[in-house]
Amino acid sequence: MRTLSDADLLDLWEQGVRRHPLDRALLILAAVLPDVSYDDLADWPLGRRNRGLAALRCRWFGANLQGWSACPRCGAELEYGMDYRVLADSGPEGGMDYAEPIVVNGRRFRLPTSRDLAAILQEADLHRASMRLVDHCLLDASAPHTWSDAELEEIGERMALADPQAETRLTLHCPECAHAWGETLDITSFLWTEIEGCARRLLFEIHVLASAYGWTEAEILSLSPHRRACYLEMVQA
Repeated sequence: MRTLSDADLLDLWEQGVRRHPLDRALLILAAVLPDVSYDDLADWPLGRRNRGLAALRCRWFGANLQGWSACPRCGAELEYGMDYRVLADSGPEGGMDYAEPIVVNGRRFRLPTSRDLAAILQEADLHRASMRLVDHCLLDASAPHTWSDAELEEIGERMALADPQAETRLTLHCPECAHAWGETLDITSFLWTEIEGCARRLLFEIHVLASAYGWTEAEILSLSPHRRACYLEMVQA
């Protein structure tokens, strides 16, 4: 796994700042896995993608996540925390992804990928989106593409069991009104927010030091973080 320099991180942020979160997730992984093609990453099952992002988050920013949410009943703000190592280390035994097809009523399906989600991104109707997603994951091309609600539900349940890291659900409890609700943890959005924060901090440091000393961006980024911090202290003194 490749280690990103400050210049690499800025390039990553610039490439992804106007991209969809699906693309951002793949851009992040592609930056640290140069030997894996973008197309291959797009075909990773969602759980494998999410475990990779969680592992990167642990490596770059530490394992502890602090977040907040608002109670949907009373509006009270709730802070919560979790350990990203739970997600990064929760893959199948031996590190292999679930490979056996999912079989429902004699029809075989593979696990959804980022490419599948991108294909249904513009579908506003949730039911139609579910049907299209199932069609994309169908391995038996000759099987009829008509799905009952019961089949869609069973296929979704089987996929969730086979790839539990594809979606991380948090159960939250309001300390004010005791209401309990569930929320989906968007790993990509959390990680991208932290990447953007680092990028903007770097741009601020470049601006301050370039204004003070006339150095180029490349010259400033070539300094070690400790030496850069010392120069910033002297400029701001």
